[in-house]
Amino acid sequence: MATMADVARSAGVSVATVSHVLNDTRPVLPGTRQAVLSAIEELGYIPNTLARSLVTSRTRSIGLAVSAISNPYFTEILQGVEAGALEHGYSLLITDPHDDPEHELKVAQLLHERRVDGMIVAPSADPDALVAYLGRHSVPTVFLDRVVEAPPDDASPSGRAGASGRAGAFDQVCAENIEPTAQLVTHLAGLGHRRIGLVAGLPGLSTTGERIAGYRHGLAAAGLPYDERLLAYGDSESAAAERATAALLSLAAPPTALITANNAMTIGALRALRERGLSVPGDLALCCFDDFAWADLFEPRLTAIAQPSKEIGAGAVRLLLDRLAAPDRPARVLRLPCAFVHRTSCGCPDQPEKSTKGNVS
Repeated sequence: MATMADVARSAGVSVATVSHVLNDTRPVLPGTRQAVLSAIEELGYIPNTLARSLVTSRTRSIGLAVSAISNPYFTEILQGVEAGALEHGYSLLITDPHDDPEHELKVAQLLHERRVDGMIVAPSADPDALVAYLGRHSVPTVFLDRVVEAPPDDASPSGRAGASGRAGAFDQVCAENIEPTAQLVTHLAGLGHRRIGLVAGLPGLSTTGERIAGYRHGLAAAGLPYDERLLAYGDSESAAAERATAALLSLAAPPTALITANNAMTIGALRALRERGLSVPGDLALCCFDDFAWADLFEPRLTAIAQPSKEIGAGAVRLLLDRLAAPDRPARVLRLPCAFVHRTSCGCPDQPEKSTKGNVS
């Protein structure tokens, strides 16, 4: 196996010069740099990542902490993160916090101990301990999918987390939630529905709060009153959503249309409907937040909001690399538009599938 000394001899330079080219620790003349790179390619030299990290204090690794990696939505986010990381020469260490604040803190500590250069985290519903840890240790971090709100006085002049430990300093990337959810409501209202239910996600998650806000906004835009009995929590997972849907169907005046706030809860809602022998959209119109690969294979095909999951993942990597390059720059929140995918579970006639981004009908 070729060594750094072999590369230096082949290129006619010192070992120190080869190190500077590999680690970007000192400017090297373009001709010299090219000679070193050519020698590396010719000899098949493979740099020692561990040795490089000792020189640069960088491991060229990113810690990714997302719950429910088996969820197709997070799987696609993972694909976006991985593609962005590999494009820039970074490896990934992947953990699952299980949406549990204590476990979330443990995996963050583990990733930090592994000396990752930065982290991309989908925070839990109670991320205070996590945010305090990351801020105390000045860990470059991007929050993904779920935003963490910071009080106005939380960011210190340096751009790092303030004394309260909330997220004043962290970059964040997520999809739009309010307007797309409102679009589902107004679409159903336009079809004549007056009792539209919502199976919401886990309380405390920003996505849950924003989709409830969008639900209420859509009701108001359609001139419909908000009825708290038509809102049930499915806790962002299938079994709880099945119970929540059953509770809505048991009301004296059940909903005639239903919105589920993520793909796992859509599965739970469909199970509850099947248990009662109810059909979609004949007995109940159904729309869902989160599209997934087999949504158009259901009968009827599911009308859905499609999130730009791969773009969210890639955007998180870009924000993190920008943060690593400029640690003191102001934090940014990147929100990406969703697409309304019009199929037939809402009760509309079958039509060629199309999607509309960023507009509320």
